[in-house]
Amino acid sequence: MHRYSPADERTIRAIADYCLDRLAMEAPLDRPLTPAELDAQVGQTVVAAGMGPDEALRLWADVLGPACLSVDHRRYLSFIPNAPTKAAAAFDMLVGASNVYGGSWLEGAGAVYAENQALRWLADLAGLPAEAGGVFVQGGTIGNLSALVAARESALHKRGGRPRRWAVCVTGETHSSVKHALHVVMDVDVVEVPGDARGRLLGSALLATVAGLPDEVRDGIFAVVATAGSTNLGVVDDIAGVAAVADQHGWWLHVDGAYGGAGLAAPSARHLFAGVERADSFIVDPHKWLFAPFDSCALIYRDPVQARAAHTQHAGYLDPVTVEGEWNPSDFAIQLTRRARGLPFWFSLAVHGTDAYRDAVEQTLAVARTGADLIRDADHVRLLVEPDLTVLLFERIGWDVEEYARWGSRLLAEQVAFVTPTRHGGRVCTRFAIVNPLTTADDLALIIDSMH
Repeated sequence: MHRYSPADERTIRAIADYCLDRLAMEAPLDRPLTPAELDAQVGQTVVAAGMGPDEALRLWADVLGPACLSVDHRRYLSFIPNAPTKAAAAFDMLVGASNVYGGSWLEGAGAVYAENQALRWLADLAGLPAEAGGVFVQGGTIGNLSALVAARESALHKRGGRPRRWAVCVTGETHSSVKHALHVVMDVDVVEVPGDARGRLLGSALLATVAGLPDEVRDGIFAVVATAGSTNLGVVDDIAGVAAVADQHGWWLHVDGAYGGAGLAAPSARHLFAGVERADSFIVDPHKWLFAPFDSCALIYRDPVQARAAHTQHAGYLDPVTVEGEWNPSDFAIQLTRRARGLPFWFSLAVHGTDAYRDAVEQTLAVARTGADLIRDADHVRLLVEPDLTVLLFERIGWDVEEYARWGSRLLAEQVAFVTPTRHGGRVCTRFAIVNPLTTADDLALIIDSMH
C-alpha cells in the first residue's frame, strides 16, 4: 500500500491538477447539502476493496467539495472568514506532502527556524521584548488554553501554594473558548466584569469589580484576559488600563487577538492596541486576518521560560530532544505532536513582504469604514456598535429572526453572499466580518440594498 507506483503518480497528478484549478479560480460560494442528499449522491465511500482514486476524487470534486462553503469568497462575511494568499495555500500542500514533524528542533530544525521568524515579526508588531517567543498551535482555543495553563503554573510558583479556588477575570465579550477552557478543562472560576456600552473591558471596571469581591475569590485570581478585537463586535478592550490593574495585583495579562491582533500591522489602527506590549502572553490567528489557510494560531510569551516550566513534557524517550539551547515548539503549548502549521504563513510573508501585509490589512479597514458609512446613510438599517476594526454589527429596522433567516437563506441560494444573523443586547441583528482584501464597498452595498 505504501510503495510508489504508476497508479500513485496518476493519483498525485490528478490531485495536484485539481488543487491548481482551485487556486486559479474564484470559487463559488457553494451550498451545504442535507445528510439525505449526501447519502443519495455519494453513499458509502469506505469499503473493503476501496473505490480507487478516480472515483474518490470525482466524488469530492463533484459532490463533497461543493457541499462545503468557500470561506475565502469575497462575500463570505459571516463568523470570521478566511482568505489565504495563493502562496500560503500552495505551500500548505507542500507542508502536507513533506510530512514535516514540527514538535522539536531535532526533527524539524528548518521548519522551526522559519516559523520562529514569522513569530518574531508578530512579536515585534506587539512590541514584545527580544526574548519573547512561542509556537504555532491549531487555533485560538488551544492558544488561549495553553497561555492560561502557563499563567496558572507561574502563579503557583510565585505564591508557593494553591488558593481555595483559582479564578480568571474576563468580560461578556471574551471569546466563548476562553470561558470553556477555564470551566471545563482547567476547572477555574470565571469572574465576569461588565463591559462598557460597546462591550469593552475597561481597567476602571476591572478594578471596581475586583474590589467588590469576597477576599477568598479575589485571592484566587491569577490572570485577566483582554480581547484585542472581539469576535461578535470587533472592538478592542482597554488593554493599557487592564494591564495597569494586572500589574497592581501581580496577575498574568493574556491578550486574545485571535481575530483583531492582525490590526497591529496597520498604522491607522495601531493606537487601538496600546498596552499590548505589556502582555505576558498574546495570540493571533493567521488563518483569520493574516491570509493563511486553516488552521494556525500564533501563541507568543513575553518570557518563554515560564511557558517551558508549564508545558515541557518529560519521558525517557524524549531525552534526545530535550537539549539545552534548542527551541522545541512542544515546550510552549499543551500539544506534543504537531504539524508545522506556521509554515504557510511564513512562506507567504517571505514571498510578499511585510509591506504587502500592512497594505492588505489597511485595505480591509478602509472597506469596513466605508461600509459603516453606508449603513449610517441608509434609512432601513442601523449601526449598533461603532466599529474599531472590520466587524460591522447592524440591524434591519423592523425585522425579526425569521426575516433575517429568510433573507440569509435567499442570498446563499442565489449565490450572492453568506451572511448570518447574530445577537447583541438580546436583540437579533446581523454583522459583516471583513478580512478579505478582495471584498469591496460595492459588495457591502449590494448586500445592504438587498435588505429593502
